Amino acid sequence: MSYNPNIHHRRSIRLKGYDYSQQGAYFVTICTYQRNCLFGEIVDDEMKLNTNGEITRGSWLSIPRHFQNVGLDEFVIMPNHLHGIIIIAEEGEALAISNDQNQQKLSSQCFAPTTPTTPTGEKIKINGTKPQSLAAIIQNYKSVSTRQINRINKDKGNVIWQRNYHEHIIRSEEALNNIRQYIVNNPINWLDDEENPANFQIMQVLSHKK
Repeated sequence: MSYNPNIHHRRSIRLKGYDYSQQGAYFVTICTYQRNCLFGEIVDDEMKLNTNGEITRGSWLSIPRHFQNVGLDEFVIMPNHLHGIIIIAEEGEALAISNDQNQQKLSSQCFAPTTPTTPTGEKIKINGTKPQSLAAIIQNYKSVSTRQINRINKDKGNVIWQRNYHEHIIRSEEALNNIRQYIVNNPINWLDDEENPANFQIMQVLSHKK
């Protein structure tokens, strides 16, 4: 069953008035174009990365090299999407957090404020994206990983990622730990995952019965 954007697409909604370049912890989900399984497969409840998946993983781990005030927490590459936690620190403060290393307890100051704030001295946007913002980070990641995958596969212009992404602002240590556990358990729950293409057929059949 082919991908139906009218059934399967979830619109990502950004919090109005929120500055996504400010210090905070963010849970992001990035899906492949048309939910194509490009990065490997789940075998015995474990994700087995193919070459594309290894490139995707490496590009994710390289994000702090492009954004020095950004750290990475738990993440997982799935067959057709990625879940990850991005930590944006104060400008000039370097972070080195990765799920390949021992996790450290984040200071409460790393969590986003409970109400939107807009700092003074707005930076000039490039192509509509604010520098050092979450959108800029995701935009850079998609560009780098797409370029590397297409170079390896000798395929110019192949679309890898969906245009948008999904994000959730993490407000507390409890929420952070719950999301970490969700990410760790993602491969185990693949059969029931709404991103699993096998579940698209069920969704479409149910929609036709209404």
